[in-house]
Amino acid sequence: MKHFVIVAVLVLIVTVGVSAALGSIPLLPIQASAQAVPIDHLFGLHVKVISFLFALIVVFLLYSVVVFRRRPGDTGEGDHFEGHTGLEIIWTLAPLATVLYFSYLGAQALAETRRVDPQAMEVKVIASQWSWRFEYPEYGVTSTTLNLPLNRQVLLKLTSTDVIHSFWVPEFRVKQDALPGANMARDLRITPTLLGEYKVRCAELCGLSHAYMESPVVVMEAAAFDSWISGQAGAVPESPAERGKKWAAQFGCAGCHSIDGSVVVGPSWKGLYGKQETLADGTTVPVDDAYLLESIHEPGAKIVKGFQPIMPSLASQMTDEQITDVIAYIKSLK
Repeated sequence: MKHFVIVAVLVLIVTVGVSAALGSIPLLPIQASAQAVPIDHLFGLHVKVISFLFALIVVFLLYSVVVFRRRPGDTGEGDHFEGHTGLEIIWTLAPLATVLYFSYLGAQALAETRRVDPQAMEVKVIASQWSWRFEYPEYGVTSTTLNLPLNRQVLLKLTSTDVIHSFWVPEFRVKQDALPGANMARDLRITPTLLGEYKVRCAELCGLSHAYMESPVVVMEAAAFDSWISGQAGAVPESPAERGKKWAAQFGCAGCHSIDGSVVVGPSWKGLYGKQETLADGTTVPVDDAYLLESIHEPGAKIVKGFQPIMPSLASQMTDEQITDVIAYIKSLK
């Protein structure tokens, strides 16, 4: 009995020490949403249980090695025992009860992250290789930066134009996949609670430039958000080329096409208009309005030599006027 008491005290001391040590380390990013609160609470409980299990194993092991080691001159055999039914029942039922309890806590935390606010603002999140686009249907605004008002729940409607992506802002904790296909929109609720600038990242491997699929997320005061919305209403430039630059950013064109001559995933737009482009089949075509229009509507019709046919069709997402503006923008990049 003496050994069990000593071990129990040592396990308690090591558990507290390990738990305190892990608690002093910033294992998680800052907490910036209401949904992060139950998740972080559950994470903290897991750390405490992990600390206890670590102490239980290590203390019993080291105590046995030190206290029950064979001493000089000791040639006897240790006590023989075959088992302990009561102990076996305990170490079967105790982990089962712990797992069931944490399942209950997990269900509670999940319910908290999905709590519905009837006044939530809807934002449509469109993911593409390799960019994000955010539409605010209530205001008729589209942006490549996700601007959110402080302390107001936001209902994100996530979709994808090509492959599976995953919306993840580490400071918000929650994440959700964006799936391609009709009627495949997924919901994610976020209530920002901390002013600041963050980044949304894609958490699903989605191709060559997956690592660079990021967009800014800005949490601002309600008044600042309203001011931003008002400013966006008249933010469409008069010049077709300038409008095309805006649409190119919104629809993720910059994720594949550079404007400085460097090769990313697709051909650079710098000096593209008017040149002779060599195709994969060895033929050449002039880069004119008709070629660019066809490339946007049917990207696989003419593949440039040295590049893969991975560009999605944007014809269903862009208006004819927007496509015309993008072509004007490409023409301006001499």
